[in-house]
Amino acid sequence: MKTNKNDKVKELRPEWDKNNKIGVNLSEVTFSNWNSGGSNSVSALFNSESNINYKDKYFSWKNRLTSRYGINKQQARELRKTEDVIEFNSNLGYKPDSLSNWYYSARLNFKTQFTNGYKYPNTDDPISKLMAPGYLFFGGGMEYAKNRDDMSFYFSPLTLKTTFVLDQDLANAGAFGVDPAVLDDDGNVIIEGKRIQKEVGILVTNSYEMEVLENITVKHLVSLYTDYINSFGNIDVDWQINFDFKVNSFVKATLGSHLRYDDDVKTTKPSVIEGELDEAGAKTQWKQFLGIGFAVDF
Repeated sequence: MKTNKNDKVKELRPEWDKNNKIGVNLSEVTFSNWNSGGSNSVSALFNSESNINYKDKYFSWKNRLTSRYGINKQQARELRKTEDVIEFNSNLGYKPDSLSNWYYSARLNFKTQFTNGYKYPNTDDPISKLMAPGYLFFGGGMEYAKNRDDMSFYFSPLTLKTTFVLDQDLANAGAFGVDPAVLDDDGNVIIEGKRIQKEVGILVTNSYEMEVLENITVKHLVSLYTDYINSFGNIDVDWQINFDFKVNSFVKATLGSHLRYDDDVKTTKPSVIEGELDEAGAKTQWKQFLGIGFAVDF
């Protein structure tokens, strides 16, 4: 079959692709004289995603900005935050051979949150804030991808991880792995805690997206990072797997799981001294969610 010259030119033409999506998932339960008991509650999860991508014969540049914010209100209990994240990803790839599936790749990832986080029911002492923490990853390496939209394996032997804790009280406490403040015998601050912590290490990621059944799509993303200098071999894990169920063009459902482990994020336990807490080390964090709601693409 003969290839039309105009079709060939079209294949090589640089392309920009832009799309946006906003959505909201809602759930509500109300009881009246329910003999099994229960508590009235309402929950909402707002999410948005914007993508700006470029592709030609040799270059591919993907940019994605996502945000999620969830709240829950139960009877006789304060409004509580259930989800809070804003994240930006930029991924630039170059392949010297147009037929190859290997890319020289550079990646940037930035993540933080919108509002204060609390260890409920205590809402007087925030345990996290905007840019406390904030995480920035930047590095370069090699990526294998038959189709960068569906499947990717990335290895970077040199990735800079920067942790921001721009709230001085949290920085003084050594939150999220920054160096804590130096105190005198009376507990007064001699040297304030560091608000920025830098690490250099190895980053490995794998992602794929596939339709397992009609109108059911699974999305998987796992990220593994270890620092060369501080506890090399101690791996930070971030693993997400989501199932998207499409009811129609506007109504969708999501079932997801998010597992994290970061040795810099320590937990606490009650101390033998009344009113004080002792460090209990890092623990695996896990979150599962199910949502049904509306989504609009534009």
